[in-house]
Amino acid sequence: MNSIAENLERVREQIAQAAARAGRVAEEIELVAITKTHPAEKVREAIEAGQTLFGESRVQEARAKIPELPSNLRWHFVGHLQKNKIRHALPLFEMIHSVDSLDVAQDINRIAEEQGMHPRVLLEVNVAGEGSKFGFGSETLRAEMESLLALPRLSILGLMTIPPLAEKAEASRKYFVQLRTLRDRLQAEFRVDLAQLSMGMTQDFPIAVEEGATLVRVGTAIFGERSKKRK
Repeated sequence: MNSIAENLERVREQIAQAAARAGRVAEEIELVAITKTHPAEKVREAIEAGQTLFGESRVQEARAKIPELPSNLRWHFVGHLQKNKIRHALPLFEMIHSVDSLDVAQDINRIAEEQGMHPRVLLEVNVAGEGSKFGFGSETLRAEMESLLALPRLSILGLMTIPPLAEKAEASRKYFVQLRTLRDRLQAEFRVDLAQLSMGMTQDFPIAVEEGATLVRVGTAIFGERSKKRK
């Protein structure tokens, strides 16, 4: 079994190779190491290998884990954000990737005002229109974009998506292209800078980098299969 340090090195090499294929530089892409279900000890191994940006998808798990670790780490929230968890999430995370509705955005804005914060967020888009997934439909997002941009506490930095599960990584490409194309349309239509594209996970992150990802969310390729012990 490879060490976490070896896994990280391999993932970084794959990011650099994919960036080169697309005429990009690897520094344009940030690796978010997803620690969901993995204990703090594994996170420490990644820290020793130079990783400082991590992601969690459950607020309750993050509240237990983050205080065990060095305070200079950067944490992003990448899971579905329940409204009753917003108040706890905002102080923990420097970015939320998964604002998936206008209602949630309005709640974040209200709580951020109470807490004196200006959260950095991405808007989650359900590009494939899957009924089982959260996220804005592309046309819904266009219709609600002005309302989202009017929320004074939110810094909307870009978009995020999770494509349908597929046997081959190449199947994700069209969804990454759709997200990038939507981002370009929104930037032109609303004169807003949406520089961040959060797309790509263990099974397809090189494809995402080729299609413009600036943030890739990788867990299994770094830490191994998820632990079943944590709830």
